[in-house]
Amino acid sequence: MVKVFPLLFILLWSSAFITTKPIIDNSDPFSALAFRFIIVAFGFFLFSIYSKQKIIIQKKNLIESFFSGILFHGFYLGGVFFSISKGMPTGIAALIVTLQPILTNALSGPILNEKVTIKQWIGVLLGFVGAAIVLGFDVGSDIPMIGLVATIISLIAITASTIWQKKLSNNLPLSVSNMYQAIGGFTFHLIVIIFFAKPYIDFTQTFVIAMGHQILLVSFGAFTILMYLIKNNSASKTVSIFFLIPATSAFMAWLFLNENLTNLDLLGFLITTIGVYIATRN
Repeated sequence: MVKVFPLLFILLWSSAFITTKPIIDNSDPFSALAFRFIIVAFGFFLFSIYSKQKIIIQKKNLIESFFSGILFHGFYLGGVFFSISKGMPTGIAALIVTLQPILTNALSGPILNEKVTIKQWIGVLLGFVGAAIVLGFDVGSDIPMIGLVATIISLIAITASTIWQKKLSNNLPLSVSNMYQAIGGFTFHLIVIIFFAKPYIDFTQTFVIAMGHQILLVSFGAFTILMYLIKNNSASKTVSIFFLIPATSAFMAWLFLNENLTNLDLLGFLITTIGVYIATRN
């Protein structure tokens, strides 16, 4: 079952891009994320109680998990949601965030003392090339500068969160760690709402379905798998699978939203798959 986790993660995480737009069409990004993560935190709290995990933890561990949640659920997801709400094309935002494995590989050596081999670098570069082919850059697109800045902040945040999680927050049960990370994410978005945003949520059927998907399948499912993979594998190998996400998202958009999927897209998907295999194989 454990060997299936990377595949499950890719499918679940990629599906989040399909439901992000319906959410921000019916709410501001920070209210939606605050709503999402207070429910996620409560869900992991109930699961921790049910599984008899100790939820009163040391201050050091609490701060580590809380800060990881601020980076991942706060800056990363907040930046992605905000950029898309400002008109940033979802595909281009996904491609920018897909640079994460390159940054992680560059930093995991000096910070985590992980050995990043030439094979892994070749795989990472192939993964990026394949992702770029799948998504492409529309030169005529009107990319908002504030959206571009927010996406770059997201890229830095998810890279820092991955390394932070691997280096520090690695000694708690997953449900407890995820609970405090969700609390960190909720706190971040609540502060943004109080000082900077005008909160609103329109609980349409579309919003409820899309949010339910992101809470159940992405936050409870994909994120837990990601934390497991980071905990049990090297950071550089774990994040290499992120290169499959833009291609998978494009395929899902073709399957469920009737968006075009060209032969060039299929070629990019193949190149990305080869790159991920090279970067992650033993």
